[in-house]
Amino acid sequence: MNEVPVYLFTGFMDSGKTSLISETLLENSFAEGECVIISCEDGDVEYDEEALAGIGIRLIRIESEEEFTSEKLNEINETYKPEAVFIEYNGTWEYSLFAQTKPPEEWMLVQTLCTIDTQTFDLYMTNMRPMMREQFFTADVVIFNRCMPDADKGRLRRMIKALNRKAQIVYERPDGTIDDSEDEVLPYDINQDCIDIADEDYGLWYLDALENPKRYEGKKVHFLAKIYRPDKLKKGTFVPGRFAMTCCADDITFIGFKCKSEQASELKHKSWVDITATVRIEFAKEYKGKGPVLYMDEYKSADEPADELVYFS
Repeated sequence: MNEVPVYLFTGFMDSGKTSLISETLLENSFAEGECVIISCEDGDVEYDEEALAGIGIRLIRIESEEEFTSEKLNEINETYKPEAVFIEYNGTWEYSLFAQTKPPEEWMLVQTLCTIDTQTFDLYMTNMRPMMREQFFTADVVIFNRCMPDADKGRLRRMIKALNRKAQIVYERPDGTIDDSEDEVLPYDINQDCIDIADEDYGLWYLDALENPKRYEGKKVHFLAKIYRPDKLKKGTFVPGRFAMTCCADDITFIGFKCKSEQASELKHKSWVDITATVRIEFAKEYKGKGPVLYMDEYKSADEPADELVYFS
């Protein structure tokens, strides 16, 4: 049985899903053989059905959540026997509907792409945060389109990465070209003998160390941390970290890297310390592979900061 690749496109209406699918298929000659587009909403941009048909692509519309069923997907598969499937998902539908709808046996989800209108992103994150998060939470690629030259790309990236670390971020200018310039200048000097991580920069450092661990191999770092050392952790191991607000007050999580030291037993669970440690890149089951592991060089007791939380935006 040949697998049929499925590409899922998420994002609010008018965020650019239709344009992205059309450009991918018509301009980039992505598809080969019979394919189907399953469109679950009608935006301002319409598909050129005649052009699509000319290259063997069928457009099927699903008008409501009630119609998005396993039976409907199997009917599409039996009728058109596609070699690839492109699903333009409705931005107001919960992702759980897609996740719980069993597709034809040979269909295989290979990539999820989320389009975001940079101009409305902050507004939606402020007023419709849970719905906005649904769009990019599971995406493999997040495309910020209509991205103006003065856009704070670093802030946009952090807001996505705080909730979806695996996502690849792409910035597209209003004219459709890709902006691949540096999206963020680190606020600390990575070439210092010891990198001093300020409270306001902890979230950025944490994300950057996860994404670019080799950048910190052998480096010393210094930061204020809360100690996580429950009884279940192995002897000589603890986690110095911070509570971070990833999205809103309901999305607060503890973030930190595994740390090793013979002095670990001296550190009280939930106490505050000023810590200096050396970063090593090692295999750790917590990372399911290699990642940053800290080796404590020294510490001293510290007072709890005025704001215990750190932020990504």
